[in-house]
Amino acid sequence: MQNDVKGRNLDRRIAAALQLNGRAGWGAIARHVGASESTVLRRAAQLTESGQLRVIGVVDVLRCGLGVPVLVRARCAPGTVGDVAEAFAARPDARYVSVLAGSADCVAELVLPSYADLAEFRLPAGSSLLETETLAVIRTFTSNHDWNSGELGESAVTELRGGDARPFEEQHWESPPEKLDELDLAICAALGEDGRMSAKDLARQVGTSESTVSRRMDSLVRRGCLRFRTLAEPALFGFTVEFMLWLSVLPSALDAAGQQLAAHPATKYLSATTGRFNLAGQVVLRHHGELYRYTTDVVGALPGLQAADVTLQVKTLKRAWAPTPATRVNLENP
Repeated sequence: MQNDVKGRNLDRRIAAALQLNGRAGWGAIARHVGASESTVLRRAAQLTESGQLRVIGVVDVLRCGLGVPVLVRARCAPGTVGDVAEAFAARPDARYVSVLAGSADCVAELVLPSYADLAEFRLPAGSSLLETETLAVIRTFTSNHDWNSGELGESAVTELRGGDARPFEEQHWESPPEKLDELDLAICAALGEDGRMSAKDLARQVGTSESTVSRRMDSLVRRGCLRFRTLAEPALFGFTVEFMLWLSVLPSALDAAGQQLAAHPATKYLSATTGRFNLAGQVVLRHHGELYRYTTDVVGALPGLQAADVTLQVKTLKRAWAPTPATRVNLENP
């Protein structure tokens, strides 16, 4: 029993280190999690094989002019939300899908070529949608790439993440879109499958030299086109409550409220959106007992707040384009 607890604690620390830097060296990770490099490699391989942990490269679609993200809140006929969520998750343009409890039954983040494509948005016939509400993402304050689970100390954050820990989107969101060529896109596609792929293997896969691949990858990261994200369910870090937060804030206070909420350690994702809710976020808490104080003390303290809505995430089917572990099991065992 004691060994199991120690093993789970180590797994959590390894995942937390990769959350800070998905391409961190195993030696640096071992140093910060308090285990040998061989042990870290073995545990990380087990987590990856079981589907609990995966590092991928993620392209910032807005930064690269590759599409526009929109959040779709859906209400479904009784007993059909599972089918609706699966229909959303089956769409190749769906980046995130979750079943909710509250004022909406399901939420999906879609990446469309343009806002004009919203006119063509539809799910297959018989999907039992009663109502949809679409919110276009117009600015991201912080994203899952930037989230720190708090498992490791400041020295780990400084070494693994680097000195400039400002939210990634804060550094690039107003810059003109970047243009990616065929080699850039090939590198991003390969890293989207395996974010820890070595430069040697990456060069072989895209058909160029190792030095060229290294330069291009560094350039993509520096220009804000490419980030590395560690996919791990919040429960691995000890967070049992995950929910979507929908806020209506006075336009004059939107930036201040967004910055304030993005700085809170429970905020995994926060964006400004169009529609009746102009702030939408993903939040995690350790247990349900924290939800009341979070609502009163954190949400209630936001400047310009006019209305707030909380929808609990009952089941998440897709994150960063990838099916979650539970969803993959369902796909493999229909």
